[in-house]
Amino acid sequence: MTTLKKGDKAPDFSGIDQDGKAHKLSDYKGKKVVLFFYPKANTPGCTSEACDLRDNYERFVDNNYELIGVSGDNQKAQGKFRDKYELPFSLLADENKDVIHAFGVWGPKKFMGREYEGIHRTTFIINEEGIIDEVIEKVKTKEHASQILK
Repeated sequence: MTTLKKGDKAPDFSGIDQDGKAHKLSDYKGKKVVLFFYPKANTPGCTSEACDLRDNYERFVDNNYELIGVSGDNQKAQGKFRDKYELPFSLLADENKDVIHAFGVWGPKKFMGREYEGIHRTTFIINEEGIIDEVIEKVKTKEHASQILK
């Protein structure tokens, strides 16, 4: 789906999180960033993925990773999702889909025989210099942390 690949410079995104705080990739220079895109807050797969990352959060911190989730949900929905599941990382409310389009994860999808446009669940691992180290397009929602921290 995305045309971005390992070795590409990651787009210097800018987005607002569940609390109205701005985040830019350049804010994280010197840290590794796990930027994970998910279709919709509070849905089963997205909840499994976020909770798996939450349960392994200390492992990410110990390895100098910053986690940032992105979906097209609004700030209120992202805040409820974070609070309900006690997520220790920021969730960008990308309602205008600027970050989603910059990373090329929006496109046609199929579900139960119906075609529609939506977010393709994709994770980008970005190194300390802003270069993409890995793109995970086949996300295993219940084992995503081990896919990243292999």
